[in-house]
Amino acid sequence: MPDSRVTMGPGRHYATKSRRQTPIRTPGGKLVSQTITKKTKGPKCADCKNSLAGIQHLKKSAYKNLKKRERTVSRAYGGAVCAGCVKQRIIRAFLLEEQKAVKKLLAERNAKK
Repeated sequence: MPDSRVTMGPGRHYATKSRRQTPIRTPGGKLVSQTITKKTKGPKCADCKNSLAGIQHLKKSAYKNLKKRERTVSRAYGGAVCAGCVKQRIIRAFLLEEQKAVKKLLAERNAKK
């Protein structure tokens, strides 16, 4: 019968929310305690406050160890604003420019008359 005793890790042994542990069996057949890290909510869109797709939900300090392509999305405002909000910004800017062009054209037509 294999040994069912768990070898605890180093440090404090208070059962806090940030120090949850689960027993893991090693290839050598020994049960060791593995610390489970807390899940985070992840980055949010600056405009609509929804969770950003394509970016891992990690602690702030863990992002520095990731590659740049894992921290952002290759798009304008990637990693800060979601795709839908970027699309809205582009459409809004285009419509404003169109409105200015129409105003200018109407002003020229009125000046001719």
